[in-house]
Amino acid sequence: MATSEWGNEGVMRGAEQNGVACLFRLRLTANVKRALERVMDSAWQPAGRGSEGRSVELRLSEWGRLRRVVLLRWKLSGPLALAERDGEGQSVQSFGTVDVRREHWEFGALATSLDSDIITLGQLYRDRGDSENAFDELKNQWGWGGFTTQDPHRCQLMARSVGLVFDWWNLFARLADPHSDREAITSRPRVLSAIERLTTHARRVTLHVRSLHGQHAWARRAFARIAAFFVTLRETAEQLTPLDRWYRILSLAMMKYLHGHSLEPPRRLQAIEATAMG
Repeated sequence: MATSEWGNEGVMRGAEQNGVACLFRLRLTANVKRALERVMDSAWQPAGRGSEGRSVELRLSEWGRLRRVVLLRWKLSGPLALAERDGEGQSVQSFGTVDVRREHWEFGALATSLDSDIITLGQLYRDRGDSENAFDELKNQWGWGGFTTQDPHRCQLMARSVGLVFDWWNLFARLADPHSDREAITSRPRVLSAIERLTTHARRVTLHVRSLHGQHAWARRAFARIAAFFVTLRETAEQLTPLDRWYRILSLAMMKYLHGHSLEPPRRLQAIEATAMG
């Protein structure tokens, strides 16, 4: 599976000759758009998450033969981002409101050698997109691709350091809001746009946080949730090993995926910890 630049004759023919199943996203070229126009009023099948799909046979201009193409569409509603250009040719972003009396769609197209049904192919494509989102965030929001040297060890050190910070921040953001997936481009400004002041009174240390972000109410709830969790964790800290505390933190951060279950440390890690402490 790959992006639209890979859905060309050379790559697809090589995959087919080597018996490798493939699923590629296609650009909405003139031939793909004509195919969409021909089948718009026909029966479409559910493709998952509100999308619909239709399987057709197409031979694009650069292809050597007919191939299976799955056309996808999503019904749109609400305001849409519009890309326009001013008199100097500069890109201008604006928004338009969808007329609810008319149907508006977003389209996509997949070329594949698989014979799976449409809903399966739709999920495979979404899984590919989900896996790419993490790499996109690492590169564009954490600078994972912003360093190159001729020393592979330095590159590995920087890559692992960025990856470690990325993991820690995502865990922190999930402690703040375990039910949502928040990228750094939105979560960092919400949480870091704040002024902190540390005070000590009667042997009690207090951290005062004043958020400067427009959504400071969300930041306040996030900090309150994290603080309450660590207070509870500290009250039971004497009964827990460091490994147990770490798994308590992970269980809260990943509660969206655990569905009420808690993570338990593997016995091998428990044995290693016991050996180190004893």
